[in-house]
Amino acid sequence: MRDVLYLEQIEQAEALLKPQRIEVLRQLAEPRTCTEVAAVLDQTPQRVYYHVKRLVEAGLVEQVSERRVRGITEGIYQASARSYWLSPGLVGRIGGLRRRQDELSLGYLLDLMEEVQADIAALDRTAPELPSIGVSGEVHVSPERRQEFLADLRTMLQDLFTRYGGAEGDAFKLVVACYPHHFRGDDHD
Repeated sequence: MRDVLYLEQIEQAEALLKPQRIEVLRQLAEPRTCTEVAAVLDQTPQRVYYHVKRLVEAGLVEQVSERRVRGITEGIYQASARSYWLSPGLVGRIGGLRRRQDELSLGYLLDLMEEVQADIAALDRTAPELPSIGVSGEVHVSPERRQEFLADLRTMLQDLFTRYGGAEGDAFKLVVACYPHHFRGDDHD
């Protein structure tokens, strides 16, 4: 079972975005038969099998084995991943215009997050080592010091890019996102 399955096909999203199937998928975090899932969800095995079949067709569930019960072969199924990410490309951007040039726009930030999500999904998770780091925090900046803060942040990042921007060694992508958290304009706490 993978940690994350990145969904890029509309058929996968359609299969996943049904409340009954999400419940079935949750029950299949561990290998189970349709009969076992049906008992937990208080549904008929046939109804659960219908949903499992659609999830298998979409690649969200796999048959991991089978067993014979009273002369009938019963499949044992398991979810393909622990979590699922929907590609932002499935929905697209209304208006179609991207604002890559304006680093201070929320449109640019959305484009950047889509890029990060696609990059992470494409990583080889079978590799023995994936050196990475995630840092998150909150800073409080008064309205009169916002421009100074953003300039300091840009200078610090440019320094890192200059010091480590050579052509040798492993390539790492560095993305920093700075956005208002509970933004209230010029109000203060």
